[in-house]
Amino acid sequence: MSGAQDQLEIKFRLTDGSDIGPRNFPVATSVSTLKENIIAQWPKEKENGPRTVKDIKLISAGRILENNRTVGECRSPLCDIPGGVTTMHVVVQPPPMEKEKKLPSDPKQNRCMCVIL
Repeated sequence: MSGAQDQLEIKFRLTDGSDIGPRNFPVATSVSTLKENIIAQWPKEKENGPRTVKDIKLISAGRILENNRTVGECRSPLCDIPGGVTTMHVVVQPPPMEKEKKLPSDPKQNRCMCVIL
């Protein structure tokens, strides 16, 4: 394999239309490593940035990429042009809402009130 085939030039498209990259990655790079790179390069001025790899979904050629796969395994022969830039879409999942702490309910509140006429 030649050096050019061992690398993929990838840019990451954020939901607001801005991009991170493009940057070259070896085809053996894992999707998880790509996500770590996105976290490290996330624009500081943007709110709600990802905190962990699990916060990010990467989409390429209409498929959600699995963390344990490599870039080479996820490559689409129909979409990737030799020497071209591959665009992957980044979706950041909002952090889960923290459950409100429920106070012990008053047993009187749970009673059914019946009115006899």
